[in-house]
Amino acid sequence: MSIKLVAAAAVSVLSLVAPAMAQDSSLAAREIMNGSYSRAEQKLLTQLRSDARPEVQLNLAAVYYATGRAEQARSLYEQVLQKDDVQMTVTTDRTAGSHAIAQAGLRYLSQRQHIASR
Repeated sequence: MSIKLVAAAAVSVLSLVAPAMAQDSSLAAREIMNGSYSRAEQKLLTQLRSDARPEVQLNLAAVYYATGRAEQARSLYEQVLQKDDVQMTVTTDRTAGSHAIAQAGLRYLSQRQHIASR
């Protein structure tokens, strides 16, 4: 199963947890890339109520991380890992599984937490 997505590579720090973009505006990637996190969160939460697709959860995790809610982001990454792995197009020439993206997000959060605790 392949889901057509394009990851936002605008912010290098969030490159592993960048928002997924699709033709479906409910994924809120444009709002995330523009820093409109509140609008993105509202769209994603609405979408999540009816469809908990991994790309919705991964984008919401990116919003949570960007707004200082690392534990909520961690929870979403863990939820994605409980589902089937779905291949996603993350750039025009690169694909990755939803599990790989979630694992990268968890590693990134752990690294940031480790650095902050020094």
